[in-house]
Amino acid sequence: MTHPTEPLYSLHERVWHWIQAGAMLVLVLSGFAIHYPDRFAVFGPMVNALNWHTWISFAFIANAFLGLFYHYTAEKYHHFLPRMDDITEGAIRQARYYLYGIFKGEAHPFETSARHKLNPLQKVTYLALLNLLLPYQIVTGMLMWGAARWPVAFQKAGGLATLGPAHTLGAYLFLAFLIGHVYLASTGKTPVSLYRAMVTGHEEAAPGPQG
Repeated sequence: MTHPTEPLYSLHERVWHWIQAGAMLVLVLSGFAIHYPDRFAVFGPMVNALNWHTWISFAFIANAFLGLFYHYTAEKYHHFLPRMDDITEGAIRQARYYLYGIFKGEAHPFETSARHKLNPLQKVTYLALLNLLLPYQIVTGMLMWGAARWPVAFQKAGGLATLGPAHTLGAYLFLAFLIGHVYLASTGKTPVSLYRAMVTGHEEAAPGPQG
């Protein structure tokens, strides 16, 4: 039988997550449309792709800061702060599980709960994503968007010849994260349990003893 599930994600966290996921998907698609207008014209003329990319970027940034504000004021930021053993031994154990243990049917090395939602490898990944890659992508994108507004800063940063490839590199790193995130989300107690948890707020309980 299936035991009752325990709350894992709040309504705010779920709405925030899906807004960011949708925005990231539109940014990736519009980015491809900007780079390959003849082969990926899903937004019509390239100016439409540029407009979508610009406005969704601002929505993505605003939602990111709202998430930061929520986690700080609700004192939930501890979920993203790795301890020293998370960065060393914990991350190694988690990586070993993803690369080897999961294919051997081993138990997950860390249990998630409302208090501990991220495993050590997730903490390290999100720490780098939120503190390095996201600011990098925002700065390179804003400098290109503001080329006519801040021409001196735009030229000092290398102009489009430098900022274009730099921003594209960040986009591909985000895409790599997105692909990995979608895959790893299927490695819960069942292939869909983590997806369902991000919709309902509850994760499936492990099957109990039969009797």
